[in-house]
Amino acid sequence: MPLITLPDGKTMSFPSAVTVRDIAQQIGSGLARATLAGCVDGRLYDYDDVIHSDATVRMITARDSEGVEIIRHSCAHLIGHAVKQLFPAAQMAIGPVIEDGFYYDIFIDSPFSPDDLQRIEQRMADLIATQYDVRKKMTPREEALKIFQERNETYKQQLLNEMPDVQEVGLYYHQEYVDMCRGPHVPNTRFLRHFKLLSLAGAYWRGDANNEMLQRIYGTAWSDAKQLKSYLEHRAEAEKRDHRKIGKQLDWFHFQPESPGMVFWHDDGHTIYRAVENYMRHINQSHQYLEVHTPQLLNRRLWEESGHWDKFQEMIFITESEKREYAIKPMNCPGHIQIFNQELRSYRQLPYRVSEFGIVHRNEPSGTLHGLMRARCFTQDDAHIFCRADQLSEEFNRLITLTLNVYRDFGFEDIEISFSTRPIQRIGDDALWDRAENILQASLKTAGIDYKVNIGEGAFYGPKIEFTLKDSIGRKWQCGTLQLDFSMPERLGARYITAQKERAVPVMIHRAVLGSLERFIGILIEHYNGHLPLWLVPQQVMVMGITDRHREYAQKVENELRQQGLRVYADLRNEKISFKIREGTVNKVPWMVIVGDREQQSGTISVRTIDGKDLGGVSITQFANTLLQAIALRKDADDNFDRGTLA
Repeated sequence: MPLITLPDGKTMSFPSAVTVRDIAQQIGSGLARATLAGCVDGRLYDYDDVIHSDATVRMITARDSEGVEIIRHSCAHLIGHAVKQLFPAAQMAIGPVIEDGFYYDIFIDSPFSPDDLQRIEQRMADLIATQYDVRKKMTPREEALKIFQERNETYKQQLLNEMPDVQEVGLYYHQEYVDMCRGPHVPNTRFLRHFKLLSLAGAYWRGDANNEMLQRIYGTAWSDAKQLKSYLEHRAEAEKRDHRKIGKQLDWFHFQPESPGMVFWHDDGHTIYRAVENYMRHINQSHQYLEVHTPQLLNRRLWEESGHWDKFQEMIFITESEKREYAIKPMNCPGHIQIFNQELRSYRQLPYRVSEFGIVHRNEPSGTLHGLMRARCFTQDDAHIFCRADQLSEEFNRLITLTLNVYRDFGFEDIEISFSTRPIQRIGDDALWDRAENILQASLKTAGIDYKVNIGEGAFYGPKIEFTLKDSIGRKWQCGTLQLDFSMPERLGARYITAQKERAVPVMIHRAVLGSLERFIGILIEHYNGHLPLWLVPQQVMVMGITDRHREYAQKVENELRQQGLRVYADLRNEKISFKIREGTVNKVPWMVIVGDREQQSGTISVRTIDGKDLGGVSITQFANTLLQAIALRKDADDNFDRGTLA
């Protein structure tokens, strides 16, 4: 006689074993129709799973986050149902839920086309319209294996063969289609109406390039039409802002197959890169960091001693010389410890801060590469602080303030901070972890900022703080990290002399504010939709003459503005001024200077903004000074202008 406790504390008793469906129906027909699964003592149950003993039960509907995930997982199975009807020879592999959606990997002789994607989506919609029930059957493993052998589902057989200790598995029946899953899934396809198939891609089975290539269908699903519409609009806006598209349009950078995952910076793009790098160099110098530069190749032995070889070997590019194996560095920290170790430093010399714009290489799987956002070669604004334990609190206070100020200078105000505590597998005793965690939390509280705690998600060598930025369309990007390291300095022999004349191991803080410069620039491009702030934009001013007779004066204005320190170019083509303005707008040049007879005679310039504001005539010096003041403050210059004069 199970006693069921509901979230509000009310109880219900039943004479025998009961299902989630039974409980929902007992509460009310409206809830029974809305319920798609249950949470029983913290575990998700299918709608018709049986509860044999006393339990606390919560109904899961489409409004719950768990419900949306169940809907997405069920939509992945629905892809299988539709594909097998349209392409009977296809073999289904795996179909997991991902952020905001789902995908299914499928083996088929010929790749799917965009037209095929539309056909599959329509067939899914037709199946949903029938509102058929999805049935679950727990099946002995050997029986399930036989079912998939009869259906020629090779990948399902492989999955079952990799689970020899499993006695039975859940099979979900979508009419004639059968899939295997832990579940739960929706009880009826009527819950799956608000979906959309998004794209096609290739993916290796098991993510291994030595395996066969599968076809991946991506989709999204939501609890109602409004959420789906909002997501698709947001996705369309994100696609418009795609840094790869903008970078190509503006001739900032490109990628090509001969160097996968590695960017070719063009002149204007490299100007942005240098502006970001020089800004961070100035920040580092003002906070007493020593800038260093370490080799690209380091002997394998060093990476084994640091611990990277065991944990990141599959990500490391390897080369050989004179029968010795070298790693192309995936990280900068071992090299910085080598610099620290070149002399035995006194406790008075700590903290010792080193920074590097370190180029690193990581052998990311080809399927994960995504322009500047996920690359195989990138530059980190890396820094490491070697200090005494009693200096940690002050260092972290400084680092948190530094990091937040940097983000604000780049235009990010909405910043989420998380604090990750000790994992189960870790080094160091609990007393050391207690002290480290207390120091980091105290630093966050001193800074007066809210943060969330990620229990057990710290590194094995120490707790960490992570900074996540929210961009102009609401996407989140994890960028900065501050990590305490009790392990690597000791492993690589770092020592200093204490006040008691003894040797001790320093604590090392890993610090990256931007993370990857390439990725951060990609984030900036999408955040600003290519309209970068004045201090970052590669071409700040465009000078144009109204006719060909104004060429010489336009060149004079260009030279004067360049000598003042502005990034400027002159469009001297014999084209209409409207054409030049339109091209400057397309190229996202924020300030346009127009010169004609009046300007040439008075020695002035006429100023226009990219959004079409005509600010009238000013002197060259006034214009340059106003822009330079704005650049120095990392602000826009618009507010400094009145019509016809300068503020």
